[in-house]
Amino acid sequence: MDQKPKKSRARPRSWLFSGLRGNFLTGLVIVLPIALTIWMVWAFIGFVDDRVLPLVPEAYKPSNQTGWRGYGLIVFLVFTTIVGSVTKGIFGRQLLRYAESLVDRMPVVRSIYNGVKQIVETVLSQSNSSFDKACLVEYPRRGIWAIAFVSTSTKGELLDKAGEEDMLSVFLPTTPNPTSGFLLFLPRKDVMILDMDVEAAAKLVISAGLVMPPSKEEIAAGRAATAKTTPRAKAVE
Repeated sequence: MDQKPKKSRARPRSWLFSGLRGNFLTGLVIVLPIALTIWMVWAFIGFVDDRVLPLVPEAYKPSNQTGWRGYGLIVFLVFTTIVGSVTKGIFGRQLLRYAESLVDRMPVVRSIYNGVKQIVETVLSQSNSSFDKACLVEYPRRGIWAIAFVSTSTKGELLDKAGEEDMLSVFLPTTPNPTSGFLLFLPRKDVMILDMDVEAAAKLVISAGLVMPPSKEEIAAGRAATAKTTPRAKAVE
């Protein structure tokens, strides 16, 4: 008797495994950023609580601290707001000047305070809080290109001593931590301005090149394809 060939079950199992794997990766892309964001916010609140609550008088502390997570953050926000409102007045400004004059008399403390104050003012300044454009510079040698961000046009002594007519102040970030990097002063002709925005360039740096933003041609092609398929979908409806 002729035996019928047995049907192979490899393909259904392979297809099922590929489908489950694809669904898992798709869910991971959605769930992981949300989970990490919640964890970082929760950890930051706990970090503030652990340092603020010991400074709060016992009479104002909650009876059950485990059920009051975020109480220290609320105290910090209220205290900072009160300090800001007080220092806007004449008395507050005079008190601040007196305190800063005392700090200026302390050699080590003065350097730390002035440095931290300058950094905070630069970060919180509305006019200087963002970079102008993303760019490419040849670093660390000719022929090797690196992503950087244009800060401002170089002026003053730096421009005069360099002997250049037009220069740009460029921040070269490190990967995957873009908060650290190098400040470079380059002639404008040596800086290649990119079409991508600063946010897309920052994603490229943080991902170590894994998240590559599309070019203008790819974006235009995607829009054209979407425009062609949209009328067909409406016609079918």
